[in-house]
Amino acid sequence: MASAKTEREAPFSLDSYYVSEKLGFVLPDPLENLPSYYQPWMDIALRLPELLHSNELRSHVNKMPLLSTRFLKDHRELRLAHLVLSMITMGYVWQEGENNTVEMLPRNLAVPYWEVSQCLGLPPILTHADAVLANWKRKDPEGPFDMENLEVLVRIPGGDSVKGFFLVTLLVELAAVPAIRSIPTVINGVRCGHMEAVAKALENISQSIQDMNDALKLMHGCDECYFPSVYVDPSVFYGDMRIYLSGWKDNPSMPKGLVYEGVQTEPIKYSGGSAAQSSVLQCFDELLGVKHEDKSRAFLTCMRSYMPPAHRKLIQDISVQPSLRDFVQQQANDYLNKVFDVCVSKLLAFRSYHINVVSRFITVPAARARQLRKNSQDSEGEIVSRAPISLEDRGTGGSGIMTFLKTVRDKTEVIFLPQTSQNDS
Repeated sequence: MASAKTEREAPFSLDSYYVSEKLGFVLPDPLENLPSYYQPWMDIALRLPELLHSNELRSHVNKMPLLSTRFLKDHRELRLAHLVLSMITMGYVWQEGENNTVEMLPRNLAVPYWEVSQCLGLPPILTHADAVLANWKRKDPEGPFDMENLEVLVRIPGGDSVKGFFLVTLLVELAAVPAIRSIPTVINGVRCGHMEAVAKALENISQSIQDMNDALKLMHGCDECYFPSVYVDPSVFYGDMRIYLSGWKDNPSMPKGLVYEGVQTEPIKYSGGSAAQSSVLQCFDELLGVKHEDKSRAFLTCMRSYMPPAHRKLIQDISVQPSLRDFVQQQANDYLNKVFDVCVSKLLAFRSYHINVVSRFITVPAARARQLRKNSQDSEGEIVSRAPISLEDRGTGGSGIMTFLKTVRDKTEVIFLPQTSQNDS
């Protein structure tokens, strides 16, 4: 029985968290161009792969005018500016690979980038919110959200695999939308003791997580499913793309961090892009009651500072709601127990498949690169020269990636209800 205090509380709603009814955490209709004053930024950003391949990006950035940010008028303009400046920054830092990085980001890039970041509450480095949530358009504005009708706005080197990597991740985010919309129903149902509403919402969340898993399989194809296409080549991701997603925190290539000239005189450390910066799975963890071990929890909590502030707040606000798992156990209802455990099993399966993806895209190419270096067989591909050696066993966010992912998966398994198992679900 809910207390009188709980019953008087305003219903939990997504209205104040900048969550789109149709797109969830994805930015609706990102702008493709900034006001003409900012054309120098756009000109460089749209030529990034070309300028990086010719090693000319740094020289172009050094000649770029120092532009004021006062003409950026609304949220979408700020998001595009952050995306553009983030991509330019990643290229500037990593143009020469991990052995010839820079210690300072020049003032004409660092100052406006810092100001835009302050306005948005985001750090001055490429984040998931930039590269995925705000880096897309539909070729046909009335057409579907699928790989054929979607395009990215700004690219790093890597050809079609760049499009595949960012857009498959976008489709995973979009598949999560029905689950995100169901979270208030679960919270309000638990508050008020509405078991049927909670059960129905958990069914919706389970199906949504399954759809996320299916979308993730687009990354490298899947013979036993209906997605045989390969949208991301693991060797291209590892050898060409990955370094441009890397940060300057917990990275041996930049142990001191990066000085943002005109902002601060001391270097600052920021993590690179990471799937842990997606708000989706952290929302599910807080809703279902997944308790991560201290080291993993600290990393995941740190990653929240790389999310838009409203999304970060949503995760925190979910975390302080009455326990869903306790509610399910108190009801002692077989059907509710089952739908809860099915939901956990879907989340567990998603995390297990994510480990499989990381193995294909990082662990296996890293082992191959080590063997090539050992045998000095440089002729087999530039993976030896371009791939960041310092990140062979780490994620771009700086975590020890396989250990972290397996620990997170194992802690998800712990929340199955007592005397049930994954097979029962």
